[in-house]
Order: sequence, then C-alpha cells, then structure tokens
Amino acid sequence: MGNFWTLVKKGNTSSATAAIGNTGLAIIKAIGASISGSGTMFASAMHSVADAVNQGFVFFGSVLAERQPTKRFPTGFGRVVNLFCMIAVIVVTIMAYETFHKGLKLIKHPEEASSFWLNFIILLVAIIIDGSILIKAMKEIVKETRSGATGLGILPSAIRNAGRAAPPTRLVFYEDVVATLGALFALVAIILAEYSSFKLMDGIATILIACLMIGVAFKVGYDNMVGLIGVAAPKDVEERIGAIILENPDVADIGKLRIVQEGRSYHVEAYVELHKGFSLAEATEINHRIRAKLLGDPDIADVTLGIMDDNGVISWKRP
Repeated sequence: MGNFWTLVKKGNTSSATAAIGNTGLAIIKAIGASISGSGTMFASAMHSVADAVNQGFVFFGSVLAERQPTKRFPTGFGRVVNLFCMIAVIVVTIMAYETFHKGLKLIKHPEEASSFWLNFIILLVAIIIDGSILIKAMKEIVKETRSGATGLGILPSAIRNAGRAAPPTRLVFYEDVVATLGALFALVAIILAEYSSFKLMDGIATILIACLMIGVAFKVGYDNMVGLIGVAAPKDVEERIGAIILENPDVADIGKLRIVQEGRSYHVEAYVELHKGFSLAEATEINHRIRAKLLGDPDIADVTLGIMDDNGVISWKRP
C-alpha cells in the first residue's frame, strides 16, 4: 500500500486537479440544464462529464506509468499513459457526437430556456474554474519543458511547448482550452437567447462546443498514437543531452545519438568517441561517469552507452 501511495504522489497533478474540478462542474451544470432546459447548458454539462472521466482515466494512467521496470517489461511503463489517453479520446468522441446531435435537434426545434440567472451564474463559475485549471496546466507545461517563462509569458510559452509536455498535461491543456471557450460560447448563447429574438443561438453554440470537442479528440488522438509508436525527442532535448556528453573533456565526438520519448521520459542510446590513448579500464570509467551524469537528469529514464576510439571525422555538430 505504501508503494501505491508513492506512485499516486508521482501522478500527474494537472489531471488530478482537472478531474476533481470537472466532476463538480458536471454536477452543477447538469442540475442547471435539467431545471432550465437549456441545450447549451446540456452541451456544457456533457463536456464537463467527458473531461472528468478523461482526466480521471489519465491520472490513473500517469500513476501506473511511474511503476519501475520489471523483467517482463524492461523499458518500464511510460507508454501506459498514452494508452489511457487513447481511451479518453474515445469518451470525448462519443460525448461530442451526443452533443452535436442535441445541437441539430435544437436548431430544427428551438426550445425555450428558463432560469436565466441560474445558468448565468453556473457558467460564470465554470469559466473561473476551467480558467484556473487551464492556468495550472500552462504552468505545468512550463515546468515540464523547462522553458523558464514567468508572468504573462506563460501563455505563449505553453502554446509553443504544449507538444513537448507529458501526455496527461497536454490532454488537460487542450481540453481546458476547449472547456473555457465552450463555457464562453454557452454564456453568450444564453444572453442572446434571453435578450434577443434570435432563438437558434442555443443550437448553434451546442454544435460549436461539439466541434471543439471533436477537434480535441483528433489532436490528442494523433499525439498519443505517435507516442505509442515511439517518437524521437525534440531537437532542443537532443542538443541538451549531446551537450551533457560533450562536457566531458575526454570525449572527442558523438558517433551516434538516438533518443526516444516514452511518456514524459527519454531513453538514450549513444556511441561516444574518446580521444586516443585511453586503456580499457580508463574508457570504462569514463563511460560510467558520462552515464551517471545523464541519469542525473530527471527526464532521462535509462542510458545505453557505447565507447569507441575517435575516427578523426566530426559526426556531431555542436550548436
């Protein structure tokens, strides 16, 4: 049990926070939709249900991904989180279909919604909560990608580096961008429905929310499909790891460097060329030092390092 709680503490905090927040939002939105009959509120409630289920799944996946490698699974469980994200994509797609279907029905047969102020307050609370979760996810992206952004710089940095963040953080970021926009669309829709004669806005906003959900499903699905196959590390990560190796004064060049991203960890395979003149024992000691230095990076899960003599040809271009 102690090991289980240790793994839970290492789980993705963004997805855990988002799951709790969206569960509460789903409940109050569902109550608002049942009282008022608002299609837009229904769509927003469906979105919150999907988000809560997804992020609960993803948090559980991120906990399992922290398990140590075993004899049967020697490279660890990093890709488990990608699998759970794919399950989340299926949930989002089903919810998006139901929401789209509801939107079409509302356009064909507009319904009169009531309890304007109840819906208004619920959606305002939703925007505040979803916005807070989104800010937390952006900060998590900045932390995971080591961009060092602060203040207002967090927003552009998060958008730019979202693809490099851990799969759970990426999912929370994309889903809460849609959730915040969806709540804004819903708020505009109920205001127009209350204070104008344009009664189709309820259905239009519902369909817009469904389209946003479909967009997230495709984006997250593609990212995690790539993650399951195994994807090369970003260029800046490759350069950072190459620089760590070349810091050693005994290293002349890097003959080969291959880095595979798995979950939020990297698996490094490298052949390092040493200056001529080292004995086998000295070369082995250098190998151990470089490997220990690489494994000191919290993002690197394992290192396979080969040593060879300098061939006189520069293979690795220093940045």
